[in-house]
Amino acid sequence: MSNLPKIAWIGLGIMGSPMSENLIKAGYSVTGFTLEQDKLERLSAAGGTAAASIAEAVKDADVIVTMVPASPQVEAIAYGENGILENARSGALIVDMSSITPQTSVDLAKAAKAKGIRVLDAPVSGGEAGAIEAVLSIMVGGEKADFDEAKPLLDTLGKTIVLCGPHGSGQTVKAANQLIVAVNIQACAEAVVFLEKSGVDLTAALDVLNGGLAGSTVLTRKKDNFLNRDFKPGFRIDLHHKDMGIVTDAARNVGAALPVGAVVAQLVASLRAQGDGGLDHSALLRAVERLSGAQL
Repeated sequence: MSNLPKIAWIGLGIMGSPMSENLIKAGYSVTGFTLEQDKLERLSAAGGTAAASIAEAVKDADVIVTMVPASPQVEAIAYGENGILENARSGALIVDMSSITPQTSVDLAKAAKAKGIRVLDAPVSGGEAGAIEAVLSIMVGGEKADFDEAKPLLDTLGKTIVLCGPHGSGQTVKAANQLIVAVNIQACAEAVVFLEKSGVDLTAALDVLNGGLAGSTVLTRKKDNFLNRDFKPGFRIDLHHKDMGIVTDAARNVGAALPVGAVVAQLVASLRAQGDGGLDHSALLRAVERLSGAQL
């Protein structure tokens, strides 16, 4: 019989499915719930247990991991008679790995405490590839004792796991992460269009750039997307648009100016408005191409 905690996993999307499967491979018992039947079938095929509801998934769980798109979805699964807080046992630990507003995380932790339930906000960076390879960066907010308890589980999902401070801190760091990633992708996209219009061998150029100070994890991960114009979503523009709203709003609240970030937030929003919200965020290249005269 395993001594590992029993896991409930809520949200089996692009990130949640491979992450939950990594826990199963590590020997954890995982019961999952999501709205898409095919994702539940995938979990069962991987050795997990599909639940018919949130209540069924969480009732016996020691740790409840949530990975859903945004604050409204976190609130929908957490609150109400069919939600996590009403159906989880006292003493359970919620590890919310969604990317949401810091205030939503603070509010959830407060509401959970009244039920005897503990919470960590633990958003991730690394995209679909990082989820599959279990090399995610995980930024955590909450109590140190809860972090220490969750650390072995988080080590199964990621490579860089850091407690950043009290509740909401993980989300604040994730917002900063999304700011850096968006600006980096935009700079890479502009460089790609500049290089191509200059007649330079793009593959050679990106290789040498990535070997110097201009190199980055973003360029490493997204180079093939740029070269092949392959924008199959690893992280959708729709979600990055949401995240840029989080960071610009949070920065305004603390009095931090984000002049470049504000511009990139508008470029992400414009790409989404043009119907590209379902594409990978490397599709910011399409926006630069349109601005440069391409007919897409």
